[in-house]
Amino acid sequence: MQVSAVDKFRLNGRVCLLTGATGHLGPFMAEALASAGAHVVLNAKNRDKVEELVSRLQTKNWQASSAAFDITDEAALHTCIQAIEREHGRLDVIVHNATAGRPATFGEIGSADFEQVYRVNVVAGFQLLKAALPLLRKSAQLTAGSSVVNISSMYGSVSPDPSIYGNSGANNPPSYGPAKAGMMQLTRYAACHLAAEKIRVNCLSPGPFPVQKYLDQDPEFAARLREKVPMRRTGEPCELQGPLLFLASDASSFVTGINLPVDGGWTAW
Repeated sequence: MQVSAVDKFRLNGRVCLLTGATGHLGPFMAEALASAGAHVVLNAKNRDKVEELVSRLQTKNWQASSAAFDITDEAALHTCIQAIEREHGRLDVIVHNATAGRPATFGEIGSADFEQVYRVNVVAGFQLLKAALPLLRKSAQLTAGSSVVNISSMYGSVSPDPSIYGNSGANNPPSYGPAKAGMMQLTRYAACHLAAEKIRVNCLSPGPFPVQKYLDQDPEFAARLREKVPMRRTGEPCELQGPLLFLASDASSFVTGINLPVDGGWTAW
């Protein structure tokens, strides 16, 4: 039976694992996946925040469950994947959104900070994909294919402009961009090596989606951000939902190995 173009964006019956679910952008990603019909397994370190988000989704009659642990804990990761297999028997979509680090200038972080950001983004991304591979393979046989979406950043492609940040306290640290660039390359490698098994691997790179507290600390920060964007505005978190659903669903069944910027044209200058 032919499926309509709109229905290809649905995730009915699919199981998705979302890391970094309770951060700045994670809840909007969770809502996108759950509203499209998926059961979303929500991961973050803070159990209370994860369970609060689960409850919020369930009040809308969406399907969600909690998997609260540190994504860099490989033993806990394997326990999570085993639980998903036991409870659902499949895993169709992974969205690796977890990240780490703190705003800082070049001289304000050390090697431990640098290593931790890389570990959460790249090493954990690799460990997650490797641990989940048997389930992704199983799910790929039931559908048009399984999907992995790594959340990178515009700063995986270009350097931050230090003149933008001023006194906002939101300075992007030197550890962040290299880690996000590493995610892009891991994505390309995995995409090429898993394509024959109907497992697609792509990157989604958000642009300027500022956290409100930094705008409050430096009211002119938002203006400087807007001036840098060709669309002359910053993004609303809900604007990531459509691109995420595209990459997660059968709507992108012939798309793998790409980096999709959602940045208002920032990286097109």
